[in-house]
Amino acid sequence: MLTGASITSVVVMIIGSLAAGWVDAVVGGGGLILVPLIMIMNPAFSNAQALGVNKVAGVFGTSSAAVVLARKVPSARGALRFAPLALAGSIGGALLASMLDKAVMRPIIIFALVAVGIFVALKPEFGQVAIPRRKTLAVWAAIAALIAVIGFYDGAFGPGTGMFLILCFTTLLGMNFRDSAAWAKVLNVFTNLGALVTFAAQGEVLWLLGLVLAAANVIGAQIGARMVLTKGSGFVRAVILAVVVVMALKLGMDQFGVNPIG
Repeated sequence: MLTGASITSVVVMIIGSLAAGWVDAVVGGGGLILVPLIMIMNPAFSNAQALGVNKVAGVFGTSSAAVVLARKVPSARGALRFAPLALAGSIGGALLASMLDKAVMRPIIIFALVAVGIFVALKPEFGQVAIPRRKTLAVWAAIAALIAVIGFYDGAFGPGTGMFLILCFTTLLGMNFRDSAAWAKVLNVFTNLGALVTFAAQGEVLWLLGLVLAAANVIGAQIGARMVLTKGSGFVRAVILAVVVVMALKLGMDQFGVNPIG
């Protein structure tokens, strides 16, 4: 039996991993589904063990989504030039994860999520079509800095990494949401990988459970990636708004110790 969990618990985690893979492929935020679920189903797990299992699933699911999206959005391969920054930032964040006070970080992230949600809701045209922008050295430098910061955030905390990357590329490069999602998935592979390598080096990864959940995560990611391509930027915008609401509510409940299931 995986990690001593019951068959029912494993099935619930598999279903949760499939849903998380779908959300991650579309806009990011799947960790808010899978990490709490892993901890609920495995009360003996440490935070690092739950995060490690989540990252195993995330690396495989995000990689599969990145391949699908990059085939249809060839420019997304350009994101690879920033992969070392995403990887290094994530490793740094994961190394410092145990030292960071989540109770201090949550209000900042909630504020950022609400600001993003309001902006996207009030600007229905934002991200719907590509807007040509000058790619100056300052723009590329800003993107590089943001990718390193977002990578650090993913390693240290994580919720909504893909969404923040999407907003970065849409705002600074004038991409539509579909193309931004493709760029975000490519780099999200490396932010997940950096954190996974760090947790593995610390002996916190339970590989068997992680690989089982990875298989479900890949299925969800494949469905999500194909929906991004077929339904386009309007679909991504709708999911961004839905995920912002859910993430803000979840983080708010965590901040104030609200437990709806008991």
